[in-house]
Amino acid sequence: MPGKILIIDDAAFMRMMLKKILAPTGNDLIEAVDGSDGVSKYKEHKPNLVLLDIVMPNIDGIECLKQIISFDKDAKVVMCSSIGQQTVVNDAIKIGARDFIVKPFDATKVMEVVSKNM
Repeated sequence: MPGKILIIDDAAFMRMMLKKILAPTGNDLIEAVDGSDGVSKYKEHKPNLVLLDIVMPNIDGIECLKQIISFDKDAKVVMCSSIGQQTVVNDAIKIGARDFIVKPFDATKVMEVVSKNM
């Protein structure tokens, strides 16, 4: 049975790339344009999985992750990071993120991580 995946990224192109990769899964794909929007959409939709960018305006990915985890300690969040953000990714894992995907996205890797964490 398909679930809900929340994609939180300030770059429309990155959201579009993830939606294109994930469309065949049949999951309901929800978009948020920044961390603040992401937190409110998480509360509204209660997704099965969140794909969360790290560098965003307003509320960055780490703060967004903290707010989602404080709202739902069982939230499944996968961080999306660029090369060179390993320290931030490690911090995110300590806070409660389940996994991470490196940008630019590799469709096979995205599908592996999503199926492992759904």
